[in-house]
Amino acid sequence: MLCWACTWRLPHRSLGLSRTSFSTVSVALSSSSSGQGGAESRPVRLSYKLLDGDAVRPALVLLHGLFGSKTNLNSVAKTLAQQTGRRVLTVDARNHGDSFYSPDMSYEAMSQDLQDFLPQLGLVPCVLIGHSMGGKTAMLLALQRAELVERLIVEDISPVDSKFGLEYLTYIAAMRAVDIPDKVPHSHARKLADEQLSHVVQVMPPSPQV
Repeated sequence: MLCWACTWRLPHRSLGLSRTSFSTVSVALSSSSSGQGGAESRPVRLSYKLLDGDAVRPALVLLHGLFGSKTNLNSVAKTLAQQTGRRVLTVDARNHGDSFYSPDMSYEAMSQDLQDFLPQLGLVPCVLIGHSMGGKTAMLLALQRAELVERLIVEDISPVDSKFGLEYLTYIAAMRAVDIPDKVPHSHARKLADEQLSHVVQVMPPSPQV
């Protein structure tokens, strides 16, 4: 799987967690064209969890992927808060987790949610960290309102097309074509699978020791 990211080295030191808060904030969206035939986006309520920390340095804002929620990022958020001492925010996107429903699921609407929401919490400019769907939302937000983003980190999603997706279709077709007779010992079944997949499987050489 292609993973595109702007990386950032975090300091490795344990500072402990401060107070943890949880609430929902009403987000009043500005009038803008959405992905629903030009209709205006409705206001939504976003659910979030904020780990307190140093208010001087930019906060870390974590955005989850499609069908996920802020709870998917709990352990990551705690680790980042401990290692950096910064405030760390996890937030449910509209139609996910505990956030409210909206018929508009466009990236423009999700970006606008954050454009209005993050300043209300006093978390801008922030370090925006987005995974998959959250990465697309983060990239759009950075393009639309660069002044709100101190640094952008995108995981498991790319801003460019890639040939790797087509290669995976070849791998899937090859695995579906594997034919192993019933009641074959496990060790022999693995050997048969290896032989039948040898024309598509490429063994990568070990990485050189640094």
